[in-house]
Amino acid sequence: MQPNAEKMKAKITEQKIQTLHPQPGKTNKKIALSKYNFIKENILSILSNNELTHTELMEELYASVKDKFEGGVQWYGETVKLDLEARQLIERTTTKPEKYKLKTKYN
Repeated sequence: MQPNAEKMKAKITEQKIQTLHPQPGKTNKKIALSKYNFIKENILSILSNNELTHTELMEELYASVKDKFEGGVQWYGETVKLDLEARQLIERTTTKPEKYKLKTKYN
């Protein structure tokens, strides 16, 4: 019974972040800060030299973190991607198909 109690305590004390949604009026999920930071760093790194479609971004993210991440990579990836859009760190292109890229400071 001791290991479960330790897991419960860790979950209770784990820092959370309220993620944002780019559409006004919509709210996003509250997730563990450590998972948010891990996925955020990977998304920003992937987009640092590329413009990728949604599918390409999620595939790259999955390939780069699947062995180092506990949880649904696509679910966390989507949640953090929306947050990064809301915080204006990444943006969608106006091209077809739509792609994601890092937002430049001079837009």
